[in-house]
Amino acid sequence: MALYEYVTQDQLSGFDKYKYSAVDTNPLSVYVMHPFWNSMVKILPTWLAPNLITFTGFMFLVLNFVILSVYDYDFYASADGHVHVPSLVWIAAGLFNFLAYTLDGVDGKQARRTNSSTPLGELFDHGLDSWACVFFVCSMYSVFGRGASGVSVLTLYYLLWVVLFSFILSHWEKYNTGILFLPWGYDLSQVTISIVYIITAVVGVETWYQPVIWNLHYRDFFIIMILGCLLAVTLPMSLYNVLKAYRNNTLKHSSMYEALLPFFSPTLLFILATLWVSLSPTDILEQQPRIFYLMVGTAFANVTCKLIVCQMSNTRCQPLSWLLLPMAVIVLLVFFGVVQQSEIVVLYVWTAVVIFAHIHYGVSVVKQLSDHFNIFAFSLKKPSSD
Repeated sequence: MALYEYVTQDQLSGFDKYKYSAVDTNPLSVYVMHPFWNSMVKILPTWLAPNLITFTGFMFLVLNFVILSVYDYDFYASADGHVHVPSLVWIAAGLFNFLAYTLDGVDGKQARRTNSSTPLGELFDHGLDSWACVFFVCSMYSVFGRGASGVSVLTLYYLLWVVLFSFILSHWEKYNTGILFLPWGYDLSQVTISIVYIITAVVGVETWYQPVIWNLHYRDFFIIMILGCLLAVTLPMSLYNVLKAYRNNTLKHSSMYEALLPFFSPTLLFILATLWVSLSPTDILEQQPRIFYLMVGTAFANVTCKLIVCQMSNTRCQPLSWLLLPMAVIVLLVFFGVVQQSEIVVLYVWTAVVIFAHIHYGVSVVKQLSDHFNIFAFSLKKPSSD
């Protein structure tokens, strides 16, 4: 793969000056998970590179996505009258999700334990976290599905955007304040998802068919939890922290335009994707929800990774990601009916392009920063000076 130097010299200089600054006030994380992770990290061998731990955890989420794609490609498996996902698959999903969450919690501790903390490690961790959003949302969707007791693919599309927006809020916050305030909703969601997978394996998906109270189903509480985390916790805390920095004259960007720059590309992505869904002559979201979610989630991760690079290197965020330009052309072709007969093929091809572009960006940036810091990304050995 021919690589490209996506990180500018100014950004490399910014990475040289970078100091990690984060605040975690979530009681679940502070009093339960961190003590657990402190115990777990002691089991790991000291030769194990933190980035390898990060990548392994991420691949558990990808594995969940792939396995559930085999058993529930179109999200109908949990509906009444369809062949359900086997219980062993739900057990594996619960274990894999919790392993991914645990490894995501211990990678930084392993870095400090082995004295191998670098800006690359944080970028790699948060970059993969941005891509992981779509994988755990899609996998969780298979529990309820799109049947009578589930939620429509359009509702899930908007819920996916709620999760994506919640994720980028924290990094927008750090872009403006210089401090990463870790969101409360993440820990709660990961523990809940892991438990729900195991419960599903034990009691079966039929349990989710029944109303809990009045006419409220479990799916409704699932939706309330996602929206509640954003509206009652993540968004208010982000706005409060940014406002506090403004009042203390520690805000990094004085103008409203500069402060809101990180939202431009994600907002454009949301508009383009939603227009595609609305204008599609073949009802593309109903036909291929999994692929459409994957495309949106991957494009979002690419945009977010570029924000994280700017945030960590203390450089200006670019308002427009080039990846959105060809997507805009595709939406125009959909609008004019040019791709009516081949829309599904266009979606598959475009998704493959987005995935390739994002992987190319990720590999190139990791290689560039590894060379810059004179380290190996997945090994604690030092490169030879020859």
